[in-house]
Amino acid sequence: MEASRRQVAGGRGRSRGRATAAPSGNGVHLRGAGGGREKGSVGAVPSGTSPGGVATTAAAGSRHSPAGSQALQTTAASELMSQKKFEEIKKANQAAARKLVEEQFSSSSEEGDEDFEGKQGKIVANTFITYTTQTDGDTRELERTKQYVNEAFQAGAMTCLICIASVKRNQAVWSCSGCFCIFHMPCIQKWAKDSQFLVSSVTDDDFGKRDCPWPCPKCRFEYKRSETPSRYYCYCGKVEDPPLDPWLVPHSCGQVCEREFKPPCGHKCLLLCHPGPCPPCPKMVTTTCYCKKAKPIPRRCSAKEWSCQLPCGQKLLCGQHKCENPCHAGSCQPCPRVSRQKCVCGKKVAERSCASPLWHCDQVCGKTLPCGNHTCEQVCHVGACGECPRSGKRFCPCQKSKFSLPCTEDVPTCGDSCDKVLECGIHRCSQRCHRGPCETCRQEVEKHCRCGKHTKRMPCHKPYLCETKCVKMRDCQKHQCRRKCCPGNCPPCDQNCGRTLGCRNHKCPSVCHRGSCYPCPETVDVKCNCGNTKVTVPCGRERTTRPPKCKEQCSRPPTCHHTSQEKHRCHFGSCPPCHQPCQKVLEKCGHLCPAPCHDQALIKQTGRHQPTGPWEQPSEPAFIQTALPCPPCQVPIPMECLGKHEVSPLPCHAVGPYSCKRVCGRILDCENHTCMKECHKVTKTDGCTGKNKAGPECLHCEEGCSKSRPLGCLHPCILRCHPGECPPCVQMLRIKCHCKITSLYVECRKITTADVNEKNLLSCCKNQCPKELPCGHRCKEMCHPGECPFNCNQKVKLRCPCKRIKKELQCNKVRENQVSIECDTTCKEMKRRASEIKEAEAKAAFEEEKRRQQAELEAFENRLKGRRKKNRKRDEVAIELSLWQKHKYYLISVCGVVVVVFAWYITHDVN
Repeated sequence: MEASRRQVAGGRGRSRGRATAAPSGNGVHLRGAGGGREKGSVGAVPSGTSPGGVATTAAAGSRHSPAGSQALQTTAASELMSQKKFEEIKKANQAAARKLVEEQFSSSSEEGDEDFEGKQGKIVANTFITYTTQTDGDTRELERTKQYVNEAFQAGAMTCLICIASVKRNQAVWSCSGCFCIFHMPCIQKWAKDSQFLVSSVTDDDFGKRDCPWPCPKCRFEYKRSETPSRYYCYCGKVEDPPLDPWLVPHSCGQVCEREFKPPCGHKCLLLCHPGPCPPCPKMVTTTCYCKKAKPIPRRCSAKEWSCQLPCGQKLLCGQHKCENPCHAGSCQPCPRVSRQKCVCGKKVAERSCASPLWHCDQVCGKTLPCGNHTCEQVCHVGACGECPRSGKRFCPCQKSKFSLPCTEDVPTCGDSCDKVLECGIHRCSQRCHRGPCETCRQEVEKHCRCGKHTKRMPCHKPYLCETKCVKMRDCQKHQCRRKCCPGNCPPCDQNCGRTLGCRNHKCPSVCHRGSCYPCPETVDVKCNCGNTKVTVPCGRERTTRPPKCKEQCSRPPTCHHTSQEKHRCHFGSCPPCHQPCQKVLEKCGHLCPAPCHDQALIKQTGRHQPTGPWEQPSEPAFIQTALPCPPCQVPIPMECLGKHEVSPLPCHAVGPYSCKRVCGRILDCENHTCMKECHKVTKTDGCTGKNKAGPECLHCEEGCSKSRPLGCLHPCILRCHPGECPPCVQMLRIKCHCKITSLYVECRKITTADVNEKNLLSCCKNQCPKELPCGHRCKEMCHPGECPFNCNQKVKLRCPCKRIKKELQCNKVRENQVSIECDTTCKEMKRRASEIKEAEAKAAFEEEKRRQQAELEAFENRLKGRRKKNRKRDEVAIELSLWQKHKYYLISVCGVVVVVFAWYITHDVN
């Protein structure tokens, strides 16, 4: 994981390595050690460019040279290599991201605490919902199964006892059907293989063929060879390779378990696929009690056997009494009563339990046997004593001869050799028939020692053991046998194993053995700081298991001046800073300090060694805990500002005269302005009346009068700012008359106090109005305001439309279209002649254009016939210009002059 993270960091970060120079054409590329950032990177200088950014002439010339083409090829290859490196880094980043996402689902220790608790509760509720609906919400029978389910989520609880590592969500696992312990699939497969190898003997001919069992590492429950796990299944065994689902119990398929209950009752488990044992059967069945006396009632299948608590009443084995115990399961207990009973032989009577009527005393029977010579030597027995053991035919001591003698006589020896096999098992007894045991064998033989390496002549009855020590390895394959004269069947190693187990805390207590040691059977409680909350983990996992979250309150004494600290949960390390109000009595004002507790404030330590240069690594800032003084009192105290504008609450430590920063606003002596100074102290004098009257500290008004002037007066008051009304304005105004020609001088007060008629008289210059009427003549009225009256009587000349006839008439009648002059016959004749001249000119121009187009057409046809250039002149058509074309400009000018002269003559003739 660390390697992938370093690779991701290398791909994301900027290349920080030392730049190395690589030739590229005529220029130089500077490539960082990070690689893959040549095009557009900071550490790359384009080919043919100096570090300062000035292009070299060699690079400019390389564009059209073979060296330049080689540089282009090298650049293209570099870009291809950069793209390839980019793709590799991209793939590495994606792989690291996928691995990181998988690790997010690996174990509950890597998930958020609060979100995980809520999520775990939902998953557990969904797992048990089908069971709780059958039991009406009763979860008392689910405690053991719930413990296994919670351990599946708890940090460090699911631990493989073989490798002592956490079992993660995305790993294949195997669960023991006896103890329900969970192991990694590769670990349990290796364990089963090693166990089968150790059980089988290497020297056996059928090694590898026998069905050797292998045990569970925890409960030693044995499994057959065919039960060795080879595939990863969910807990219920329905789904192979169950998919990773964050909303299910780890390694669960999410389906209904449906495993048979133990002991079997005919029903199946109703929980969703879960770890651990199945809970008791929640089905309802109708059953009767043990004694079959009560009526059948409905009960849980898991608790269908019940007692009615009535006396059992069954006859006991004694045959006299009945069972008085309450209704119970199984056979009745032995009769608890005591009675006087005789022994088997009838000689003694004793008080004994009624449950055991047959008993034997310790006296010999002593009855006379049927032979009449001997008595029975058996201890208190039942039945007849039997025949005398010395009656009938008896053998001699060597068992070769048989004699018929009375029971009172002993059997004599036969005189033949004994010939019994001695203790050595090889030779026979050479004595005559005798009573008692045979003597030891005294023959000398060539004996081999027990290990078969040495021989020696010695009495047969003595064993021969050499002094050679066995050098074979015992079954542990670690220690030699070292037994003297070992016959080859070396005993198992009797030394202790003593190897350190995977927990690193204990040593193997077993006898020295081959293969891996069994996991440490011990468990360790990982406790919280106060010890009230704990989680039990396998030995060796306590170093990597996060302590459980304790819900108890922290019981440590406070480290500040408060009598009790803030309520917070049990934790490791120092308690969090106290945030309670300080509540110390301040010395200056007597108020209580409301700031958060500052007895143990973290202060950055100053005066530490400063780095002398960039080559020294700056040290991390150090913080020290120290008690800070109480901050200034912030209790609000109402205070009035200097100018008595407002009453504001000020902090207790800043109580005193203050300025509210507003404008003073008191009325000055001019009674027109207010004091513009910032809020200040004002001293009242005896002559001052009123709260808003200015005092001697206020400003003195030095402005001019700013009172509003009469309407139309634009002159300021000649006095300074003063109280009361301003004097009349005597300023002379220069105004224009109504005709805007003559300037008049009038007092300002006359203009401002005059009405409309008076203003018109004051603005009149008494001269004729110079304005022109719409007809163009001058107004005959005296200087007046407004528009001139339209009553012009001046004579004007009126002409006919062709301007030849004219007459004099009054201007107002002409403007009103009351009089008009029409053209006569002469005027019409002149118009006709002018139109004929225009038509003749237009016709001549049309004819001229037609002849020109005809000439161009003929010339074009001649060129198409392919005549030679020297005959081209004969093909050209000479176009003769007409008289009008030659002199048209002169004629037009002359005609214009004639028309002007004629018009001038007519105008003067009419006048």
